[in-house]
Amino acid sequence: MNARPRRVARCVSRAQIGLHAPLVEIEVNLGSGLPSFSIVGLPATVVKESKERVRAALVNASFEFPAGRITVNLAPADLPKDGGRFDLPIALGILVASGQLDAPDLEGVELYGELGLAGELKPVPGLLLAAAHAARDRHAMIVPAADLPEVSLPGGTEIYGARHLLEVHDHLAHRRRLGRCGSRPACAAERERTDLAEVRGQSRAKRALLIAAAGAHSLLMVGPPGCGKTMLAQRLPGLLPPLDPDEALEVASIAAVSGLGFDPGRWGQRPFRAPHHTASAQAIIGGGSRARPGEVSLAHHGVLFLDEFAEFDRRVLEALREPLESGSVSVSRASTQVVYPAGFQLVAAMNPCPCGWLGAAAGRCRCPAARTARYRERISGPLLDRIDLRIEMSAVSPEELAGVAAAAEGTAETRERVGAARAFQRCHSRGPGARLPVAALGRDCALEPAARGLLERALRRFPTSARSVHRLLRVARTIADLDARPVITEEHLAEAMSLRRALEVEEAGA
Repeated sequence: MNARPRRVARCVSRAQIGLHAPLVEIEVNLGSGLPSFSIVGLPATVVKESKERVRAALVNASFEFPAGRITVNLAPADLPKDGGRFDLPIALGILVASGQLDAPDLEGVELYGELGLAGELKPVPGLLLAAAHAARDRHAMIVPAADLPEVSLPGGTEIYGARHLLEVHDHLAHRRRLGRCGSRPACAAERERTDLAEVRGQSRAKRALLIAAAGAHSLLMVGPPGCGKTMLAQRLPGLLPPLDPDEALEVASIAAVSGLGFDPGRWGQRPFRAPHHTASAQAIIGGGSRARPGEVSLAHHGVLFLDEFAEFDRRVLEALREPLESGSVSVSRASTQVVYPAGFQLVAAMNPCPCGWLGAAAGRCRCPAARTARYRERISGPLLDRIDLRIEMSAVSPEELAGVAAAAEGTAETRERVGAARAFQRCHSRGPGARLPVAALGRDCALEPAARGLLERALRRFPTSARSVHRLLRVARTIADLDARPVITEEHLAEAMSLRRALEVEEAGA
């Protein structure tokens, strides 16, 4: 039994532009004239192809495909639409307009789903972002059942999952209700696959890692192969505090729109990204025809580890300067401009020379001085200026490698110290040291008289940029936080200076 034809039907869905999911109204009009089926409103090719998928799905699901002129308008007309997510709302709009479905409250439900030729609903990538916006607008959602684990993460809205077009039709016709999605799952526990205690020796590097975790500082480790640089970098995420719900949603949303998809089992875990040194600038910064996020955004609220730092293309390294400073990156294309967050914590590792053995015993290095200088000069001064902690590491001694390892502080104990420092920062109404704005340095980085004298003497002997001084003060502030001291002492400042010396020895001695 058919309802009375409405000729014009309306339903809603959302497009995806970067990290925004603007609402799209799908209007379906049935007119007289020769049979035709057209979609207007700036649809991409995959949206135009939905005509054939919708036609086959309706016929194979035993619905009548209306004769006459069918016009589908995707409003607003100037917003690009892409993906197969509009198949389901287009099909339901046709059913309502032709009187095969009576659903007067259709505009209060957001519809998503790619249709198979038999009417089955196939998963749609990136619906996590749409779910977050739907929760904000208090809209219900109907999505493919395979997408339920992802769209349930934001919470705050009614979500129904369906496997076939007929199930959605019966639900909207109040014949058979779809199952509702459960509540948001708890954050996945970070699995302790690595422990800081497994790293032999390198007490100074471990201290730098502790400071980096407590203050969200960037870190560069320079040392020979096998000295533990990669092992230390891999253990940094385990030292960081857990993400709060808003941060977890932001991390998941970036992964969902990247094309790689988001694994709901990793909800609430900090990302750790380690691209190969042959990666292009587009892969690191973001871009492509769809302006997708790159590694700097995929590492947002987490760690970006760049091993073999000096082997990256010079243009890639220089492109890191802006996101390191601003915490965001703008990806521009001819038709759109998207700003992605890029609040990552950079950890980089490199060898001291091309062969890697500079400073090793028995004169193992054979690199000419000029070649070593050219190798180190691949890291430009402006980029180096933006890295808070820079340390030289030496090879682990044979006694430490072959002997019984002494009891060392592990990940759990170090994480407690990081948590105490972060709690001290919150008590003083500020964030980690690396995120202190310049305007707040005078208030939050107060120096004892002896520390101020040390800073003045150092600046007279080794003039440097204002940015370098600001980052030095931020590191000293973090060291003071670890000691729960409101004022930076001379010892705190001296340690901060010692942790910014790598790759500057030759310049300082000039």
